[in-house]
Amino acid sequence: MLSKGQNLSLPEDVERIDVVIGWTETEVAIDPSALLLDANGKVSGDRDFIFYNQPESPDGSVRFLGASATEDGAQTRIAIDLTAVPDSVHAVALAGSVGSGTFGEVGKIAFRIVDGAGQLLAEYITADATTESAFQFGEVYRRAGVWKVRAIGQGWDSGLVGLATDFGVVVDDDEAETEPVDAAVAAGEAEETREESSASSASRERANSGVRTAKKPVKKAKPIEFKLAESEAWQPARLFSVVGVGAGDEQERRATSALISTMQAVRPFARALCSRMGAPVGLFEGYIEVQYDRGDSKVIPDAVLKVIRGSRVWTALLEVKTGTGKLKRDQLESYLDVARKKKYDVVVSLSNDVPASAGELPVEVDRRKLAKVALRHLSWAEVAHEARMLLSHGGIEDELQAWILNEFLRYLDHPRSGATEFTDMGRHWVAVRDGVTAGTLRASDQKAVSVADRWVSLSRHLALRFTAELGVTVKHVLPRRFRSEPAARNAAVAERLAADGVFEAVLQIPDTAGDLVVVADIRTNKIRCRTTVTAPAEGTNARRLSWLLKQLPDAPGQVQLEAAFSTDGNETCEHLQVVRDNPKVLTEGRSGDIVSFTLEQVFPMGNRRSGTAASFISSITSAADAFYGSVVQPLRVWVAPAPKQATSTHVEAVTSDNPPTE
Repeated sequence: MLSKGQNLSLPEDVERIDVVIGWTETEVAIDPSALLLDANGKVSGDRDFIFYNQPESPDGSVRFLGASATEDGAQTRIAIDLTAVPDSVHAVALAGSVGSGTFGEVGKIAFRIVDGAGQLLAEYITADATTESAFQFGEVYRRAGVWKVRAIGQGWDSGLVGLATDFGVVVDDDEAETEPVDAAVAAGEAEETREESSASSASRERANSGVRTAKKPVKKAKPIEFKLAESEAWQPARLFSVVGVGAGDEQERRATSALISTMQAVRPFARALCSRMGAPVGLFEGYIEVQYDRGDSKVIPDAVLKVIRGSRVWTALLEVKTGTGKLKRDQLESYLDVARKKKYDVVVSLSNDVPASAGELPVEVDRRKLAKVALRHLSWAEVAHEARMLLSHGGIEDELQAWILNEFLRYLDHPRSGATEFTDMGRHWVAVRDGVTAGTLRASDQKAVSVADRWVSLSRHLALRFTAELGVTVKHVLPRRFRSEPAARNAAVAERLAADGVFEAVLQIPDTAGDLVVVADIRTNKIRCRTTVTAPAEGTNARRLSWLLKQLPDAPGQVQLEAAFSTDGNETCEHLQVVRDNPKVLTEGRSGDIVSFTLEQVFPMGNRRSGTAASFISSITSAADAFYGSVVQPLRVWVAPAPKQATSTHVEAVTSDNPPTE
């Protein structure tokens, strides 16, 4: 732990680090930035400013990896290859900015340095920001050949422009349509055309106009539409056919080939997935089933991924599983050995396993093998969600690319692809469900702990689905004490399941009036979805109730509406339709003011005993979708009206052209 102004030497054997900026108050988003500074503490040129419009330094040593949701809130990452930082760079300043609001509204912010294996090397926590809209958290610098990290904690009220200007960056936001300074900013034009020299020349010409800090507008293309079919029975040909898919090995090869070919054809999709793996922005290439020698045997990963950025080549080995196929420790460790020998960057596993929280791996490996090579995991669900996010919320500007990505999603959605979303509660589900019903389940039963882990994975799957559909980062909220302790988390979920027979998931969706809570009651075979909103802080109870009802004209009448009053222990509950017919039934004879409303709807649970997508899981997802659309989505937080200006003679006189004298 570092205090403000304190520094720490990084281990000599660490060559690559990730700078992680994390925060809990996700209503305000932090955009990270890095500045490569010379001996005078200034950038040598505008291209040394790394931020959302310019996500990578010219040499590839510093890269913006993007933002993601965590169990604590949100985080954003910047990767630094210490071995590739030019000798002329004495320090890398690490900062962030907010587009609206201030850092005082963000609350506690964590600035962390982690190595390639995810081990924490240094951490600085700050919560003393107030009116600043840009903030330097720290810097990574070298002294006498040794890399160090220092906690800074300095802010700017003038935002990203003020921060960049103070470090010597030329800023020019006068022309909104001006292209950013570097080819890296132009979303891969140089990679796609392979004319790097021409792109670099164009970048130098644009550098004279300065960096544009305003975010580029998001553009979205519509997929190709087929309009000439004579009946609905006519179906367009599939780009990725599922006809003839046989055994598991063939299923894996076909899914891998479809994924790699789509990434090569749809550059934004490749960048999005490669960013999750820690790759730079650059030209993507993928190769299927490449053979490597490992002693007397052969090692054949499902794919090799390469990203070219200038003179640097980033490489990953990919191991793919489809259907119920499970990742194996010895297989991943053999890939780690090959990657270390070949000086590759990362080994990536891809399967239908959805880890319970971000960063968790489905298979534990010998951590000594992660000293030089990182190990990351992706689920097929995350791949599909990334594609849906690009199609629904911008990032694909070409109609042909949009069509190809849609065809890839059609392939993933087919059962024969083997690339499913979360579809199974595990092999112990039936036994655990029967134990809950019979009252014989105990929290110490390892079967209960295993199913508890699957429930947390299902909860994260729900958050991913909503993220892709809504275009905002939806969090699965966990108690703070369990966020970094999976074993304790699973034990707590199993204990409640054994005691009360219920699972519970809390989803935090930005800009909603309340969290979406999903409760699966195994004993009653029911699913309960609810949300709680704060009532207006003024007006009569009738006006407060009217404020709520006006927002829910289309909500189902069977939704239960509970009103909590300011006097302790005073609540009342009725069905929404009853309250619509007679609003007084909820308020008559009650003392105190209404302080909050809780809305809850009951749904049937899948009646099959199995825990597959056709039963339990599908009933959970459909219940959450239905309740969000009809109840949570229409609700808005109450905002107090602005204070009314007095209309006295004195005010009228003061605001006239001839103010009175004293």
